[in-house]
Amino acid sequence: MSTTTIGWVAPAVDIPTLDAEVTRDTGYAVVAEATSPGGVIRVRIGLDKEGRAAYMVDRKGRPVIAPSRLGFILTDHPKLDRHFALEAATTTTHDETWEQPWGEWQFRRDHHTELRVDLVQAKFENRRMSVVFRLFDDGVGFRYVFPDQAQLPVLNISDELTEFAVVDSATAFWNVAGEWSREEYIVQQTPLAEVSQSQTPMTVKTDSGLYIAFHEAALIDYAAAWLRRVDGQRLKVRLAPSSTGPSVTRPAPFATPWRTMIITDTAPDLYHSPLMLNLNEPNILGDVSWVEPFKYVGIWWDMHLGLKTWEAGPNHGATTEYTKRYIDFAAAHGFRGVLVEGWNLGWEDWFATGHLFDFVEAYPDFDLAEVAAYAREKGVRIVGHHETAGNAARYEAQMEAAFALYLQHGVDSVKTGYVADAGGAQLSAPDGTVYFTWNDSQDMVRHFQRVTETAAKYRIAVNTHEPIKDTGLRRTWPNWVSREGQRGMEYNCWGNPPNPPEHEVNLVFTRMLSGPMDFTPGILSLQGNGQPIYSTKAKQLALYVVLYSPIHMAADLIEHYERDMAAFQFIKDVPTDWSDTRMLSGEPGEHALIVRKTRGGRDWYLGAVTNAEARQVTVALDFLDPGAYEAQIYRDGDDADFRTETRHSLVIETRNVTAADSLTLYLAPGGGQAIRFRAL
Repeated sequence: MSTTTIGWVAPAVDIPTLDAEVTRDTGYAVVAEATSPGGVIRVRIGLDKEGRAAYMVDRKGRPVIAPSRLGFILTDHPKLDRHFALEAATTTTHDETWEQPWGEWQFRRDHHTELRVDLVQAKFENRRMSVVFRLFDDGVGFRYVFPDQAQLPVLNISDELTEFAVVDSATAFWNVAGEWSREEYIVQQTPLAEVSQSQTPMTVKTDSGLYIAFHEAALIDYAAAWLRRVDGQRLKVRLAPSSTGPSVTRPAPFATPWRTMIITDTAPDLYHSPLMLNLNEPNILGDVSWVEPFKYVGIWWDMHLGLKTWEAGPNHGATTEYTKRYIDFAAAHGFRGVLVEGWNLGWEDWFATGHLFDFVEAYPDFDLAEVAAYAREKGVRIVGHHETAGNAARYEAQMEAAFALYLQHGVDSVKTGYVADAGGAQLSAPDGTVYFTWNDSQDMVRHFQRVTETAAKYRIAVNTHEPIKDTGLRRTWPNWVSREGQRGMEYNCWGNPPNPPEHEVNLVFTRMLSGPMDFTPGILSLQGNGQPIYSTKAKQLALYVVLYSPIHMAADLIEHYERDMAAFQFIKDVPTDWSDTRMLSGEPGEHALIVRKTRGGRDWYLGAVTNAEARQVTVALDFLDPGAYEAQIYRDGDDADFRTETRHSLVIETRNVTAADSLTLYLAPGGGQAIRFRAL
């Protein structure tokens, strides 16, 4: 058993004098440099004797990223690589605090130094390319900017030369990219030198104890970036391929997505970083009060268990009467939404085809108007569902009508799905022919953006499954509220193998660094389709705090909740919108402990999860506001263990506490703990 004692302590910053000299034998002459506002991070730009551009990153005077190349390979012009010279370098600073309409934190500070480096290739008609770096005290983001220039009016990009050369030996937590199941793979823990090709976010821990999370921000009209290890610990961007030509085709002027690195002394500080959101543009939708965080139940787990079907038939799930039963349950227990999957025509031959889907016509045994009206009477909203099976071409042809139908019936949120093997998404060419492409290709990035913007016209929030990865666009389009993008709860039902006990811990330090995830927790039965779930009951409750989403599903069958109302109480109570969040303790592959304060109130909620190892953690409660609180504790029983029937062992108890107190939490193997701190 591991024992940890923690409390909330602001990190101290000890910054040695930064060395302005070029590291010996790098082969690059520094032409520009800048430091973050607190002097923690320094970036230097170098050019070698052949005019290749590279950047280097130091933190507190120590090298973190060795010289790493910048540039592009084009399909119709010479590379943007050699023969660069510095034209200009400018530095500016920025400091503001902005408010999120919903989120883990109500307010976020954006304090950075910006370094813009303008490069010119005299050999190739003075082609120009700029690289813009934003330096925060907890990391770096950089992107390329291409001006309007006659000598390069359109960029046809086959790949980037962008590199990340990690200096210190490191362990990586990563998820394989470019394989058939998109992002839905178990997170691997290996030496960085053994990574093949990774999705982002990818997190590494160096042997010196530094943490680096690699990702991208503001992915718009561009191919997603994978990270391919090329040698040693040198990572190189690989753009998701196109099936019709270059990975990216863009007319100038334009800017690429940001390449990001969060760099911290502790694993929790990776999660605390606002870097990625700060690299996205502010909300462009105006008043988004119609985007409401909420919890929901739905017709979903039944199908994964094989008890109901998506398609019509004797066991059809999405019938009018069965949906009304869920509406009654939601109304009785304070849930805003009821998800209805399988209501529309076309499920008879759907996987990876989607050629039969009709997004406005219902099966004969489902009456959308009647169901929506019944829900309104009960104070409940229907959560819409658009499964496309990756057939974005068919979906786009019906999208306006589908959203208009939902608006007509008061449906203000929709779950979309793209279940198809990687490379199996379908889109329409300008001449109307259908072609196949990758889920994270530039063309599909454009599609996901079209869906979000079209939904916003109808004041509908979007929760994307089998999505393009999250890159912080929820700041710009706050109606893109959540997405999947990793192995969710359904893999515990039929996955071979199911999610391992450390899965959710690893998500905190990889997938969750990109944004909200609709994981669909709360399976209190702890039973999949013929296989147990590797979790204790307390862990299922804790996931509502640990895995953030402004929408959360109570995913189990409602009859299972009706048989376990004591545990279900926490799911009923826990909010989905917060004013403050703090990870008090955590380590990739081991455990995570997070507290969140409800927005507009004084209550706090705690969630802690562990791997297959039992763990004891002592928590100082100094995050609480002044005054007395009742701690409503949902903890693993002393005999709880995910490997046996004792995984159901749950103890519910209360005690009065203040900010001067501490609690010792016991987390069973595969277990967790959930606490509501109710202000008295």
